Amino acid sequence: SHNRSWNLGAEGPTDDPAINATRARQQRNLLTTLFLSQGVPMLLGGDEIGRTQHGNNNAYCQDNELSWFDWEHVDADLLEFTRDVIALRREHPTFRRRRWFQGRPIRGALDIAWLRPDGTEMDDADWNAESLRSVGVLLDGAAIPGHDARGQPITDDSFFLILNADVDSIDWTMPARDGQEWQIVVDTTSERERGITIDNAKALTVASRSMVVVTAQARR
Repeated sequence: SHNRSWNLGAEGPTDDPAINATRARQQRNLLTTLFLSQGVPMLLGGDEIGRTQHGNNNAYCQDNELSWFDWEHVDADLLEFTRDVIALRREHPTFRRRRWFQGRPIRGALDIAWLRPDGTEMDDADWNAESLRSVGVLLDGAAIPGHDARGQPITDDSFFLILNADVDSIDWTMPARDGQEWQIVVDTTSERERGITIDNAKALTVASRSMVVVTAQARR
C-alpha cells in the first residue's frame, strides 16, 4: 500500500480541538509550500475550501458525498488564506523564476541557501540527520537571472521560508541583512499578524508543525 497518510492519531472527524487545530495548520502548511515553490503549482480543486473526500484519495468513480463539493460548508478562512498565498506568489518573481537555481552568487548575492535553526548553512550531513526536522530556505531577490520585457534585470524582495516539522517549537536565528529588517508575511499558526517586524537580535520562535515566511524589501 502506498497510502501513507497520517491523521494525528484520529481517523475521520473528531471533536478534539488540538487535533482539529493541527489539521488546519497542516492544510495551510501544504498550501504555502505548494504556492511558494518554483514551477507551475497544481492545486486539486476543493483543497482551497476544505474538501476532504472523507479520506478517500481515489474517489474519481464516487458520484456521491465523497466527491461532491459541499458549497454550503466552505471553509471560508482556508479560502481566504489560499487567496493571500496565491497573491503573494503572483506579486513576487522570487517565486516564479524562469531558470533553475545555481547555488552560486548572481549579481553579488547567493540565489538560494538552505539554513539550520542556528542560522548557519546546511551541509551534506544535515540532509541525512534524523534529528534535523526544521529547515530554512533563503531566496535572495537580487539574484534572479534574466531580464524583463524592457531588458532590465529582474529584482525583487528577498524571502526566508522556515519549515518546522518538529513536534516542538524551535527558536530560529534570522539571516543577517545589512541595513534591512525582516517582516512576517505568512505564519500558518495564524497567531501573528502580517507585517510584524522581527528584531534580528532576537530568535524567532517557530511553532511545532508550522511554517513562517518573512521578507526583506529589495534595496532601492
